[in-house]
Amino acid sequence: MTTAYTGGCRCGAVRYECSAEPMFPGNCYCRQCQKASGSGHVSAFAVPREALTITGEVKYFDHKADNGNTASNGFCPTCGAPVLGKSSGMPGLMAIKAASLDDPSWFKPGMNIFTESAQPWDPMDPDLPKFEGMPEL
Repeated sequence: MTTAYTGGCRCGAVRYECSAEPMFPGNCYCRQCQKASGSGHVSAFAVPREALTITGEVKYFDHKADNGNTASNGFCPTCGAPVLGKSSGMPGLMAIKAASLDDPSWFKPGMNIFTESAQPWDPMDPDLPKFEGMPEL
């Protein structure tokens, strides 16, 4: 991808722009992502932090990840929409929630992670690699 892509929250108070190639695109089925999304999984990808321009206030909810790192879910404090994520284990990266993209149609997940927590009512793409936990990246 060579052109910038944009996104934000439901109400428009949080916006972002990035032109970096998406890294590690996938679907996360961990219980924290299920609770944060209100669904069976979260679709997201990572980008270098310095390549991401964010406008507006992002509120973060921190929790301890299964690997002991602090994971932070970023959302709009006005409308509550999940937009971003970060981890103390990968401080130079930010995660972008695919549903927050202005045009999410180009997002293509490349893996399913934390499949051991997947719900039986949320089907997975059988063609994607599956990892019970977090793979080595």
